[in-house]
Amino acid sequence: MSKLWLIPAIALLALLCACSQQQSAPPEPSEDPPREDSFVFIQGGTFISTKSNYAGHDVSVSDFYIGKYEVTQQEWMEVMGGNPSLYKGSRLPVEMVSWYDAVEYCNKRSIQEGLEPYYLIDKETRDPANQSSNDTLKWMVKPNAGADGYRLPTEAEWEYAASGGGLSQSYTYSGSNNADDVAWYWRNAGDRYLTGDWLWPVIEQNNNSTKIGGGKKPNELGLYDMSGNVREWCWDWYSEGDAGGGTYRIVKGGGWIGDVSNNAVSFRGKFEANGYGPDQGFRVVKGIEAGT
Repeated sequence: MSKLWLIPAIALLALLCACSQQQSAPPEPSEDPPREDSFVFIQGGTFISTKSNYAGHDVSVSDFYIGKYEVTQQEWMEVMGGNPSLYKGSRLPVEMVSWYDAVEYCNKRSIQEGLEPYYLIDKETRDPANQSSNDTLKWMVKPNAGADGYRLPTEAEWEYAASGGGLSQSYTYSGSNNADDVAWYWRNAGDRYLTGDWLWPVIEQNNNSTKIGGGKKPNELGLYDMSGNVREWCWDWYSEGDAGGGTYRIVKGGGWIGDVSNNAVSFRGKFEANGYGPDQGFRVVKGIEAGT
């Protein structure tokens, strides 16, 4: 796994919504996370939300299933064995996972459940499309066309689901125009509600951390925490022009460290594929191949 960002780089990390490790972990929740109805069927179509980056563009997505919640630590441990998370709790979202960790999880969970892995992962071949100077892995990862296994959502799928799909009310955040209704972020993710400007020492002293999924209101499709809690990896490169490669992978939704602006459905976060932090997680898509 790649090197964790260090505290001296906190100013840069604020822009990327990463952070240091110097916080105490909350107590372990006693209950296991619910497993029934853990996926939501998303009927494909064009973008209705006027707050989406895809509004007014000729973009549509196909039908797909997406996790109702972010992948939990219990789900991670059942597939991967260990638990990399800084804030331990079986029902808390897994964090401290890189993009590479996420695609490996998808394949291993697929195999465990008798599905065909969606990704072809070649760890020995360096991806020429990866332009990062800090990513020492640069695995070659390609879709396995037609496979029915788990995968990361594309940015378009993520934004379509987060914005409410065909039921969209064009909210700024996923499910509301008031971030506090639907999102855990730097102001409300600790002991008290913070005011003033973003300041890391204040956040740290406030015991901010991840939260159990489903503690805020869902969006129009019944999806939780697509704004806030942890940032979520997507498949796509972050690129303004050449969609075939880049330096960063897309992260969406913002996290418990970041500013409220990062919680907006339209916000396009970016992180190097080998990067990870205590506000970096993901959710999975299954069963249907990515649309265009």
